[in-house]
Amino acid sequence: MTDTLDPKITAAPANAGSDQDVSRPPQPTPAVVQPPALKRRVPKVSDLAPLMQFKKPEFSKTARLRRASTIWELRDMAKRRTPQAPFDYTDGAAEEEITLRRARRAFQDIEFRPGILRDVSKIDLRTDILGKESRLPFGIAPTGFTRMMQSEGEYAGSQAAEAAGIPYTLSTMGTASIEDVATAAPNGRNWFQLYLWTDRDRSLELIERAAKAGNDTLMVTVDTAVAGARLRDVRNGMTIPPALTIKTVLDASYRPAWWFNFLTHEPLTFASLSRYTGTVADLINSMFDPTLTYEDLDWLRETWKGKLVVKGIQTVEDARRVVDHGADGIILSNHGGRQLDRAPIPFHLLPEVTTALKADNSDAEVILDTGIMSGADIVAALALGADFALIGRAYLYGLMAGGREGVDRTIQILEKDMTRTMALLGVSKVSDLNPDHVRLLQR
Repeated sequence: MTDTLDPKITAAPANAGSDQDVSRPPQPTPAVVQPPALKRRVPKVSDLAPLMQFKKPEFSKTARLRRASTIWELRDMAKRRTPQAPFDYTDGAAEEEITLRRARRAFQDIEFRPGILRDVSKIDLRTDILGKESRLPFGIAPTGFTRMMQSEGEYAGSQAAEAAGIPYTLSTMGTASIEDVATAAPNGRNWFQLYLWTDRDRSLELIERAAKAGNDTLMVTVDTAVAGARLRDVRNGMTIPPALTIKTVLDASYRPAWWFNFLTHEPLTFASLSRYTGTVADLINSMFDPTLTYEDLDWLRETWKGKLVVKGIQTVEDARRVVDHGADGIILSNHGGRQLDRAPIPFHLLPEVTTALKADNSDAEVILDTGIMSGADIVAALALGADFALIGRAYLYGLMAGGREGVDRTIQILEKDMTRTMALLGVSKVSDLNPDHVRLLQR
């Protein structure tokens, strides 16, 4: 039997079962009311006036330096204002410059581990280093031929360090004498860096001069048995003093201020010798002693009555050994990558060295240099166990960018970086930094 539909029954509407009454027509969508602030209008002069605050262009050195917010920006300024040979002497490293790139990358390959809900309204960057307080946890490293980078040279560095309350280190190859630096910064904390010469009498003379001038720390560098292959210097024909070749004359035409300063100030002289002409490598190879042993370190310890630190430590074993031979501190350093390319990276070495010295119950202080280009780099080093840091290139970039004011700006940038980084980490003083604040990432 087949069922049939009643013709009176019609199909249910498509919206059957809905709440909508099919007998009512669709209701119009309510119009969206636009907020008054989004309605277009002709701008009023009174509205534009506060926005039109045009400043008078500033071209002074002070204004130019103030615009630099990072050390990298100071480096850019330095490159524009300095002839290629002295800039490359500062900026370059040995051979393929692998070590320098790795050192800088080491600081990039970290992760900070911040703490929250800490009172960081006041950040205290003071620390004690080698028996005295430093207002900031870094100082200025020894750099050679510094007046060649900019005519104010070591005078700018030492005076800026004095004003900032941090140590300044004069190099054996500095272009200002020990006595002149002491006179320029009489209230500063001055250290002296020593290369031991084959002529021990000359070395002893330097040590005595440093002590008489009030230097409280002697820093002996031990990683220069021979000169590294600094290929930029070779390609530039770098000599001391710079030679006036066709290339340098052309280069000078773009940087007249540097040459004017260089030619109108006293010729370069050195902390350790009165005059020298030739390449940097020839100077190192002819004067510095490749036969140094730990017996020489013992001799220094007996001779020097102040604090003694050894610069150029690149293994845990050597760190332990120099402390056993009387060093008050060590500087983890590969000479800024300027000696042995593919050398150990100080930042990578830092945790092993601090762990080893603690295991020996040593109170020797650990200082780090190489690769530092920001205050965050310094904070990371302190967190991983360094007691202090030294800046070399970073300070020289500021010097080349603007003399004494440029060095001041370098210090200001690093201090501001450190203050901000520590506040964001939830740390209010240097002594509270610890390895929990940093994690080393793997590439």
